[in-house]
Amino acid sequence: MRLSLRFIIPLFLALGAIAYAVVPLVDKLTLQWFERDLDSRASLIANTVQEPLRDAIRAGTRSRLEGFFTRLTQDERLFAVGFCPTGGGEAVATPTLPTEITCATLEQYSGDAGHVLKSADGPLLVSVRPVVLAGAPAGTLVLVHDLSFVARRSAETRKYLFYFFVGLGATVALITVVIAQLSWRGWVQGLSALLRGEGLVRPDKPDAPELRPIARDLRALISDLQAEHGSRDDEQLAWTPDTLRAILHGELRGQEVIVVSNREPYIHVREGENIAVWRPASGLVTALEPIMRACSGTWIAHGGGSADREVVDRHDRVGVPPEHPLYQLRRVWLTPKEEAGYYYGFANEGLWPLCHIAHVRPTFRSADWEQYVAVNHAFAGAVVDEATSPDPIVLVHDYHFALVPRMIQEALPAATIIAFWHIPWPNPEAFGICPWREELLDGMLGSTILGFHTQFHCNNFVDTVDRLLEARVDREMFTVSYRGKLTAVKRYPISIEWPPSAELVGKPVEQCREDVRRRHDLPPDQAIGVGVDRLDYTKGIEERLRAVERLLETHPEWAGRFTFIQIAAPTRSKIEEYQAYEGRVRAMVARINDRFASARRPPIELKIAHHQPDEVYEYYRAAEVCMVTSLHDGMNLVAKEFISSRTDERGVLILSRFTGAARELPEALIVNPYDTDECAAALHLALSMPAGEQRARIRLMRGLIQDFNVYRWAGRMLIDAAAMRRRGRLLERATAPEARRRPVVRTGAGHRR
Repeated sequence: MRLSLRFIIPLFLALGAIAYAVVPLVDKLTLQWFERDLDSRASLIANTVQEPLRDAIRAGTRSRLEGFFTRLTQDERLFAVGFCPTGGGEAVATPTLPTEITCATLEQYSGDAGHVLKSADGPLLVSVRPVVLAGAPAGTLVLVHDLSFVARRSAETRKYLFYFFVGLGATVALITVVIAQLSWRGWVQGLSALLRGEGLVRPDKPDAPELRPIARDLRALISDLQAEHGSRDDEQLAWTPDTLRAILHGELRGQEVIVVSNREPYIHVREGENIAVWRPASGLVTALEPIMRACSGTWIAHGGGSADREVVDRHDRVGVPPEHPLYQLRRVWLTPKEEAGYYYGFANEGLWPLCHIAHVRPTFRSADWEQYVAVNHAFAGAVVDEATSPDPIVLVHDYHFALVPRMIQEALPAATIIAFWHIPWPNPEAFGICPWREELLDGMLGSTILGFHTQFHCNNFVDTVDRLLEARVDREMFTVSYRGKLTAVKRYPISIEWPPSAELVGKPVEQCREDVRRRHDLPPDQAIGVGVDRLDYTKGIEERLRAVERLLETHPEWAGRFTFIQIAAPTRSKIEEYQAYEGRVRAMVARINDRFASARRPPIELKIAHHQPDEVYEYYRAAEVCMVTSLHDGMNLVAKEFISSRTDERGVLILSRFTGAARELPEALIVNPYDTDECAAALHLALSMPAGEQRARIRLMRGLIQDFNVYRWAGRMLIDAAAMRRRGRLLERATAPEARRRPVVRTGAGHRR
């Protein structure tokens, strides 16, 4: 102990001397930093007010200038503002401008850096900036910042430094004493031996096997604590495929990943003697395919391509992508009856219109429900077959498989199941229309985590569970406890790959425009608008075409100068409502083109065909404006694809307020697709928008997609899954001793109870 004191006393003296030397230096540096920051702020303010200041100067009204300056000084750090016109005119300033500062004395304050002025009001920073009007000097703008807050900050800094050095000294002293005591008694060696499973605490037995389980539990506990304290911060991560792999191998110990979806990422199609590979037009595929490339694993999907069976092995698997396989695609085969009942019937004539509330009445048939249950069983069975461990990570996607999570949970109780609902979730009254509402909710609550695009949809789901099931709902933590299992309901806004693939954006924008115009026989100066959708009644294609027609009515100067190209991928053509919708769209395009037949080019080009991603991106990059007018959508990734495609930072996005993307991309022109006049006005504004404003809007939206890309979407789900796994293990350890201590009661027959 005396040895420890000999070390501790000089330590405190040394720390006191360091603090005495450091505090003045910190004060000086703090003052310099704030002066430099406030001077930069003055330049920013001067650049920002140049245009309104020039307008006020032209108007020549002194009161308008004074009012403008007074509003500026409402900022707590901006003390005063003044303006001295060139040629000695009358100065304009706020009443707070110090008397020491006049137009005649401004030269002593000029320069790149501000000057500190000691006045009766305290220290002030004076910055002088020129004002230019029509290329000629119009005067000088004086900005005075209050520096009194620096003194307050310095006092706080000194206080915190004092506490820091006191705490540092106390910590070092405590560690010194503890180490001295441990070294004296030999506890350091004993603890090391214990963690190795050796019995150094029992000298009579050099090796104590009974201590090894304790050491193993200690090591596991330390590992869990390190994982908890080392949790990732979204803002500090660069979300890339490498990040996802690191999460999978670090947080989840390299667990296998299995994805379940109806739509497959690659479709093999017979074209004559050859087999072609298609990429389907699907937001789900767009989001998930980069994830599977990064994490490997197995993707289970319905094999519906005409040549799908020809390329799989005997286990119905094929490596994809075809050019460089990175993961396995396991195909599940359905009979025409199963596909008609499960996919076209219950999923798309029932659940799809029910959840989208797009003015199409849902249809529910018991025969369709039976096929839906059977197909969900088939896909759950495929997951069990493909799983190589008892606790895989299974990502179940979309409304086609609402029953699968419960089925997997019953077959693989240790599995971590993340179910993601890609479409909107309606309010409880709307969902109550479904005759099998309780069964669907029960299936979904087999998930470990249940994800939606928006918080609004999370709220609707929790309200629905609270209304229809006997479940315990925690609205603070957003969890549902049902049938002895906890499900977390979370918001995960889906996104796209960033940066976009060089295959999609490698072709220069000008070349894209030239090729698209040549393909559609358009003149070089023709403005182009584009819409990219599946031919679905929820996408608002009719509303979009009415907006184009209204634009040409209200602004006839665009007739012959603007062409809107609508790319519509055929979908669900066996459903009567979709057949009727395609007929209405074709008829509307023909009517509008006939009405404006005198224009040099038809105002609308309709392309109902499947397009590969590189073809779609060519249209994105060629267009001046992209319209997304969904009547109701979970997210809509077309909006994000258009933004990511514009490496030239040009183009305008018109976005429906009824999409999840509208909550993330407010810099787009947000419209109500049912309001034809508003959409037409947005089209005119987009086509007339200056390049500078386009650039400013696109940059903000590209920055958001860069930060919140698809890897972050998947990474957040995997991190949350890892946290729930760790929490479950800790709870098991906490309850295990209770189980061991539970008394054993023997009955008269000798049985234990």
